Amino acid sequence: MPLFSKKIRTRFAPSPTGYMHVGNLRSALYEYLFAKQNKGIFFIRLEDTDQSREVAGAAENILKVLKIAGIEPDEGICLKEGKLAEKGHFGPYTQSQRLNLYQKYANQLVKAGLAYYCFCTEERLELLRKDQEAAKLPTRYDFHCRSLLPEEVQKRLDQGDKYVIRMKVPENREIEFEDMVRGKIKVNSREIDDQIILKADGFPTYHLAHAVDDHLMETTHVIRGEEWLPSTPKHILLFEALGWEPPIYAHLPMILNTDRTKLSKRQGDVAVEDYLAKGYLPEALLNFISLLGWNPGTEKELFTLDELIKEFSFAKVHKAGAVFDVKKLDWMNGEYIKKLENKIFVQAAMPFFEKFLTDNNFTIPAYLEANFDKALLLAQQRISRLAEVGEGIRFLLTENLGYDPAKLVWKKSDAAKAKEILNLLINDISGYAETDFTKENFENKLKDFITRNNLANGDVLWPLRVALTGADKSPAPFEVAEILGKEATLSRLRQAIEKL
Repeated sequence: MPLFSKKIRTRFAPSPTGYMHVGNLRSALYEYLFAKQNKGIFFIRLEDTDQSREVAGAAENILKVLKIAGIEPDEGICLKEGKLAEKGHFGPYTQSQRLNLYQKYANQLVKAGLAYYCFCTEERLELLRKDQEAAKLPTRYDFHCRSLLPEEVQKRLDQGDKYVIRMKVPENREIEFEDMVRGKIKVNSREIDDQIILKADGFPTYHLAHAVDDHLMETTHVIRGEEWLPSTPKHILLFEALGWEPPIYAHLPMILNTDRTKLSKRQGDVAVEDYLAKGYLPEALLNFISLLGWNPGTEKELFTLDELIKEFSFAKVHKAGAVFDVKKLDWMNGEYIKKLENKIFVQAAMPFFEKFLTDNNFTIPAYLEANFDKALLLAQQRISRLAEVGEGIRFLLTENLGYDPAKLVWKKSDAAKAKEILNLLINDISGYAETDFTKENFENKLKDFITRNNLANGDVLWPLRVALTGADKSPAPFEVAEILGKEATLSRLRQAIEKL
């Protein structure tokens, strides 16, 4: 038995007013997961009725981000050769191209006595708002034009007075609906304003456009942030007034900063593009965002998109806000980076490494030119973001490592012993052939050196590691020596002795 009687249709409906917010990506992801899980349709609609806030290229950018994340629409707005296009039978999927439909249904509601013309000026409404605030009353419309006689309305229309259309909210009605996240919700119509549904410029507000489009496009489920919860009773009333069945709603928990305030740019990045630019992998970011409000009920935290489609459930979506913990994201991204195949990691890391070289005016040492891939791979297991790759192998790009000489001393040793061992190493390594400078051969040579001289591993490997990298937490010395080659390795050992 199918869970739902209709074919599931979910939609992502962004406004082209700027970047892709991480909260919007989460909404798109949940909509996509739910549709795919139920063998339904996920489509994209462009809500561009607030043209004063529209940003050129924003729609294309949002679609590019979704594509990078692996979320592709079955129909609606899409990209074709980098430009906006449409596919599907419910178009146009851009609201500014549907104005005649909104105007038609707004006028239909007026004729049915379920909406009315409002001629109030901005000045009057501003004064009303100030008076209500002074009296510590809720700010809302006072129904001034609701009781205008038909003759007065016609007279004002005939003389060309500017107007909007407001919905006529019924008095003292209990509006009830079932939310997939929050359960049964009841609201009395006394708490609902006579909302504007058609603006003076002929464009709809979100409320009317949402009802008309979701009905005509046969949307079965509307999945959105909890900030839209107070508007849902208005939408239920609009569907009722138009004689249509409303979709099923799911309102997702707010995404919060670590101090539990609403996620905002004041405390960090909120745009998906910013995270991608810092070297977070799309798969890791999507995985992390999926867990902002949803819990699979197990200890498992790393999911592929296919696994999310299988596991996701609104029954396990929380009502409480979800904290965006960057440390958790860093950990998760690091896990994804570690699992990348060598070739894929190098391809992904290379643009970040090239930017690091440019930003720091580094020139490539000769020994590194033949070992670029191996050098990048040294950082793979140690970084949490691709943008850290350059810093992770900075020691390969400079001759002056500038470390504290005290670092060269193993915890069970002293400076004299460290110096003695470094001298022994120089004498031994001077006799190595260039073919000995592979990871395996150099490691075997070191083991032999340690055995012949009756030394402990730490006595040798610790000062060698620091001498080659300038750090106590760094790749193994034989991995570094393979990239440096014989001359650069000996040069760094001599510098270490000078420091001591």
